[in-house]
Amino acid sequence: MYKTLLTELDKGMMTITINRPDKMNALNKDVIAELGQAMDDVYTNAEVKTVIITGAGEKSFVAGADISEFLSLDAAGGAALAKIGQDSVFNKIENCPKPVVAAVNGFSLGGGCELAMACHFRVAATNAKFGQPEVNLGLIPGYGGTQRLTQLVGKGKAMELMMTADMIGAEEAKTLGLVNHVVAPEELINKAKEILLKIQTKAPVAVAQVIACVNDAAKCNAHGFDNEIERFGACFTTEDMKEGTGAFLEKRKPVFKGK
Repeated sequence: MYKTLLTELDKGMMTITINRPDKMNALNKDVIAELGQAMDDVYTNAEVKTVIITGAGEKSFVAGADISEFLSLDAAGGAALAKIGQDSVFNKIENCPKPVVAAVNGFSLGGGCELAMACHFRVAATNAKFGQPEVNLGLIPGYGGTQRLTQLVGKGKAMELMMTADMIGAEEAKTLGLVNHVVAPEELINKAKEILLKIQTKAPVAVAQVIACVNDAAKCNAHGFDNEIERFGACFTTEDMKEGTGAFLEKRKPVFKGK
């Protein structure tokens, strides 16, 4: 189905693997287009409950964008490239009502770091390396990196990382709040699956509302509190709420239907 991706659906969990190991899984136009298609499937396929995004091989999650595609671009072309990527992939991941987790193996640089940051949270292998080295090319991050890195690690550290182009390891990334968990490379996918299987036992509509509310907070949305109130109220109209509260009072496990 895809030239640059591998996809697998198991127990409601879609694993999307960027499969260009000979190019360190670098993002080119084909990868961006196919990631957009894969995310469209995530949105519309009722069988998909949660998502893992990872890279093929052990060396690289995504080592950046395909720089060879930049050489012919002017200001309008560069802006269009960034907008297409943000609209079709990065924002689509961030705003997905189903949980999307990055399983970061090896290098996660430039567009790769931005891809990981667009996910709802990140699990990293001990060999993971993160960085936004665009200033080395006379560029800045164009897939949301200036915004999401600042949201995740704070203004001062984001400034330093993007202006120095320094790489940081998995443990420092965890200390900064960029990643949630660090595990051995061979345990990476299983750790992501373990977390997502737990999330899949919760009410899907409520999980989607959590994603929307937390995204409001990360973006300092002036209406974040009002949106939370509205979404809290909306949960009371769901079958899942009646099931969840009923199960709690009856001292049994709930069976959610996502309705």
